[in-house]
Amino acid sequence: MSKNITPYKDSTLSKKEQVASMFDTISGNYDNLNRVISFGIDVKWRKKVLQMVSKTNPKTILDIATGTGDLAILMSQTKAEKIIGLDISAGMLEVGKQKINDKNLSKRIEMVLADSENMPFEDHYFDAITVAFGVRNFENLEKGLSEILRVLKPNGIFVILETSVPDKTPYKQGYTFYSKNILPIIGKLFSKDNVAYGYLSESAAAFPYGEALNNILKKIGFIDVVAFPQTFGVATIYSASKK
Repeated sequence: MSKNITPYKDSTLSKKEQVASMFDTISGNYDNLNRVISFGIDVKWRKKVLQMVSKTNPKTILDIATGTGDLAILMSQTKAEKIIGLDISAGMLEVGKQKINDKNLSKRIEMVLADSENMPFEDHYFDAITVAFGVRNFENLEKGLSEILRVLKPNGIFVILETSVPDKTPYKQGYTFYSKNILPIIGKLFSKDNVAYGYLSESAAAFPYGEALNNILKKIGFIDVVAFPQTFGVATIYSASKK
């Protein structure tokens, strides 16, 4: 199980509350930051998620930890009739709503403020569920994944895109140096909230990835679990399904 890393280490607030506050604070700069810290490769990773989901021809899609809606908007390229982006940060959702309005996608994409560990949806509701760079922010990983399993339809597809740590030299050493030394500097350029970007680095390093996350998904009850490392292992796409 991953360590319960929290952004501000404030014992009076839950991790969930701290994460929501953190993303509210950095919401205006979040999209630009994503492009910079990944050198734009995150766009390529999201397109791979789109390809995997598109193959299943879903009618309903849920994008959890949708943030500013990048992946939810990308999912509009499928034939899905309804796409819901869910997040606990109102600030991130407001940015996403504006992007959706600008693209005239409001009739297909709905942004919902809710907790991924206690979602306001019926059992077996969605054909496809995605999470990009969000599962490591769950306060209780297994509870969050169990909730995803609950609202996913049988034979539906669940796809995670998440950071991981390369296990081969020299990529492992390069990743460690970059995340500990370069990422915080980039964060300072984008926001006064230095703690937030330290959290992004710490949470990525502490989160279970590869076979460890595969095993957790299987324990929860997912089937057909497969991990696809991306770009020397700095990110991984996980695909799973439900009986």
